[in-house]
Amino acid sequence: MRLIGPDGNQVGVLDTRDAMRKAMEYGLDLVEISPNAVPPVCRIMDYGKHKFELDRKKKEAKKKQSVVKVKEVKFHANVEEHDYQTKMRHLRDFIADNNRVKCTLWFRGRENTHTELGVQLFERIMEESKDIAFAEQPPKLAGKNLSMLLSPGKKKN
Repeated sequence: MRLIGPDGNQVGVLDTRDAMRKAMEYGLDLVEISPNAVPPVCRIMDYGKHKFELDRKKKEAKKKQSVVKVKEVKFHANVEEHDYQTKMRHLRDFIADNNRVKCTLWFRGRENTHTELGVQLFERIMEESKDIAFAEQPPKLAGKNLSMLLSPGKKKN
């Protein structure tokens, strides 16, 4: 096997027993880096320290990433003004927290014949929230449900 020393320099091609003996001299571990190479490549290193460094880098990367959640606000076609304002306040709070918001509207019974009321309601929602959000997915009718997806920020032209 090809052996790389603890300082990163190549030691040479050695037998497995000789490589293990060399690692014991340094008081470190013999780690196989590339098993498919001919001959296989091994390195003398402190494996526990190496694992610790990898875990620390993974944690740092996780701290820096931002998780965007999808919140849902449900409406009905004949929503009253006060209920509408309350739901819009929740929608604005979700957008302010940098979450995407899925707006859904259910049509029940005879409301199915007046889907244009739902479309008008969603157009009103888009108009009132255009300063903080844009429609990532425009209103789409799927069976008895009308839905759209709002994302934080302004629409890029």
